[in-house]
Amino acid sequence: MGTSPLGRTFVIANPAANRGEGAEGAAFVQRFLDSYRGATTAHKLILTKAAGDAQNLAREAQDFDSVIALGGDGVIHEVVNGLMERDANDRPQLGIVPMGSGNDFARTLGMAINDPSRALAQLVRGRVTPLEVGRVNGVYFMETLSFGMDAAIALDTVKRRQEETTSQHGEGLFITSGIRIFSEGSNGWPCRARFDERPEVTLPTVIFAVQVGPTYGGGFAICPDADPSDGLLDVCYNVKIPSRPWLLSLLGLARFGRHTGSSCVNLLKFTHATMDFETQPPCQVDGEELCGTYFEVDVVPKALRVIVP
Repeated sequence: MGTSPLGRTFVIANPAANRGEGAEGAAFVQRFLDSYRGATTAHKLILTKAAGDAQNLAREAQDFDSVIALGGDGVIHEVVNGLMERDANDRPQLGIVPMGSGNDFARTLGMAINDPSRALAQLVRGRVTPLEVGRVNGVYFMETLSFGMDAAIALDTVKRRQEETTSQHGEGLFITSGIRIFSEGSNGWPCRARFDERPEVTLPTVIFAVQVGPTYGGGFAICPDADPSDGLLDVCYNVKIPSRPWLLSLLGLARFGRHTGSSCVNLLKFTHATMDFETQPPCQVDGEELCGTYFEVDVVPKALRVIVP
């Protein structure tokens, strides 16, 4: 084993992640860190008990070099926001042990998914690199922000998992929610949007995804060229309202990033944007609902030092 980048390590684990598998993952991490003293110089693990715990723990963590988030995109989102509330000079580096359903941030980093043994090995042998985060109305996001039907699908998947009305996860869950919601159709949520110094555009928003990394929904490459180290956010939005059959076909094409040539959508990169909706649209940020009609979005370059394989 080479020199580990972890140092003094604080693990924040969601035991309820991935239908309770987070508890087993946390127990494995505790045993691993107790057994392999060369992995860290000191370590502590705390299980979250309620929403908001991970954010508070990350914000208040003292005297740690690394904070590891164990769980799905929800707990990672909380940890990222907690770390971003700290002064940049007092911000521990971030590692993740992905134990969720969507795991899109893990895909962006190249981390092993729902395999704590492999993920820990990647962290112990990993390297630290500065990566950007997005920010919308003061809320930080590490992977995705979306409006319209994209957001309605994402929020539906979260609701179905919380209500335990499905055994599906990842892309299968996203597809079944997408088929149902896209089949219902929509006239869109009219929006005036401006990206950097480009002219303002009026959009009939049905699909509108802002990305730090390429994928959302458990692996759908909605912005295939998104790079979390380039200091830019990527966006994919519709410029006209497709028919219901075409919406469903776009969903299938987006699985592999093949929707980018469609005349229905536009993709671009930006550092700052504003979106002003006539009525409140469905909106989600890393799977968490965000309410409002006016949104200001920007990128925070090199915001976090992240341990990657």
